[in-house]
Amino acid sequence: MAKLDLKKPIIFFDLETTGTNIIKDRIVEICYLKVYPNGNDEAKTMRINPGMHIPEESTAIHHITDEDVAD
Repeated sequence: MAKLDLKKPIIFFDLETTGTNIIKDRIVEICYLKVYPNGNDEAKTMRINPGMHIPEESTAIHHITDEDVAD
């Protein structure tokens, strides 16, 4: 694995959504990984109720169901 020569922290984001339409689809999971110049890192994952049904096609990709985000 390549080593990053960081001067400041860098954050990587990953989103899982109900689909690919940026107008009507919603986020169901957001994750981030923050890497510090000293090599330490922190990560967090948050699931979000999108307020709409998660289509089976999307669940087949990210494996997040309506039940997973009900609360």
